[in-house]
Amino acid sequence: MRKPYVAIVDDDSSFSAYLRTFLSLRGYEARCYTRGDELLASMKQAEAPDVILLDVMMPGLDGLATLRALKTSRPEAQVIMLSGRTQASTIVEAVRLGAADYVVKPDDPEGLGEIALDVAIKNALEKNRLVSELSELRQQLSDDEDRSVWGNSEKMRNIATVVEQVADSDVTVLIRGESGVGKELVSRAIHQRSTRKNRPFVKVNCAALPAELLESELFGHERGAFTGAATTRIGKFEQADTGTLFMDEIGEMKPALQAKLLHVLQDAEFTKLGSNKRINVDVRIVAATNRDLEKMMLSGEFREDLYYRLKVIELTVPALRERLDEIPTLTDFFTARYSKKYNRPLKPVSEQLRQMFLQYEWPGNIRELENMIKRVVILQDEHLVVREIEHNMQRVAAMAVAATPAYATVGLPAGLGGPMSFPPPPLPVPDPLDAVDDLEPAVAEETGGSLASVAKAASIKAERAAIEQTLRQVHWNRRKAAQILGVSYKTLLNKIKECGISRA
Repeated sequence: MRKPYVAIVDDDSSFSAYLRTFLSLRGYEARCYTRGDELLASMKQAEAPDVILLDVMMPGLDGLATLRALKTSRPEAQVIMLSGRTQASTIVEAVRLGAADYVVKPDDPEGLGEIALDVAIKNALEKNRLVSELSELRQQLSDDEDRSVWGNSEKMRNIATVVEQVADSDVTVLIRGESGVGKELVSRAIHQRSTRKNRPFVKVNCAALPAELLESELFGHERGAFTGAATTRIGKFEQADTGTLFMDEIGEMKPALQAKLLHVLQDAEFTKLGSNKRINVDVRIVAATNRDLEKMMLSGEFREDLYYRLKVIELTVPALRERLDEIPTLTDFFTARYSKKYNRPLKPVSEQLRQMFLQYEWPGNIRELENMIKRVVILQDEHLVVREIEHNMQRVAAMAVAATPAYATVGLPAGLGGPMSFPPPPLPVPDPLDAVDDLEPAVAEETGGSLASVAKAASIKAERAAIEQTLRQVHWNRRKAAQILGVSYKTLLNKIKECGISRA
């Protein structure tokens, strides 16, 4: 069984030797450091101590400054402050900064100071044990949540496999996908399965701030670096030191700031705004975007060297409409989560709404589904969500009707080159929702008459009409028809099959 490791940070070598003997006799492994920055540097290279005994008065980086730095990089660190005398203001400040205890250096003949120190160390170790158990419990709950939210589709299982393979390395990962598909969930899964899981996970949204504020958010600033900089600020990189930094919406970052980010990725160091001092950091980068970075590179909006630096491992999270088999599991998961969170009765979603969920296109992906379930749980009423889905499905059907190609094919006399396309004469613009009104009564009866079913039938009818007209115009050249309709060749083939279209 491993001995508990206690670090002693004190510039008094004789007192450090005394403490080492004191700790060794009680079964601890003790290591001595003479300065705070010496301990901080060692913790980047080796294992962290279970408990740190930190002298208040030291030259250079004093005890309180060292405590502040420790709690910034490793909030879980158990630090016991040591001092030759009792100072109320110092004790208050140490506790405010997160010290586990404050002990006067043991030098009394009755050994009362030694007893106090021994008790403080045991309390700190017990707190470590409780924190570790809580972390394991949270990890177990997180794994259960992952299984619920990630689902069982083949595409998501493939992503989970890659996550397991790359999590314990420090390579950068680029996560791609539409807004709301769960890119942050994937990034947290990478962190939780890595050797950094007990270190900070820090998130920054690159689209949430203008460029000048984003630079300060990432790298920090010194007091007076710019107007309004009243105090020194630690940036996200320093906060994430030894942990993981999740950079969401990386495609929104301006090229000038991209250059500084590239420098940090290459050299693992940076300078704060208003400072010339280099700061070294050990940070694993996970970036996410819903933008077309390749197109942005061609237009000069995104640096090519940064793109390849980020894209060591690339994961693409599929849209929810490509993972419809996960919707029932997600529905039940979110229902249970928000019923508990908002103290509402656990009421299963109706079968009607479940069927609508399976027919819906989900432009907002998992986030949209989550918000809909949240509204159902809070209001204990499905009608608002049902009307919202019906409205959105009708709008999609209307757009499909309006997208019918506005050109006609005419035949030329023999020998003049065959058929050519000319614009048709102006036609009256139809009301797109007429597609719903034009449904035959039989269709309405078959669908059960609900707005969602009627809208779906109208959408299929409109798609069939648009596809048939385009295919006739291009003489059943399906690749050309796909280009005109703005869909992939595979999608068009699926739609032809779905709509029951056949060549006469």
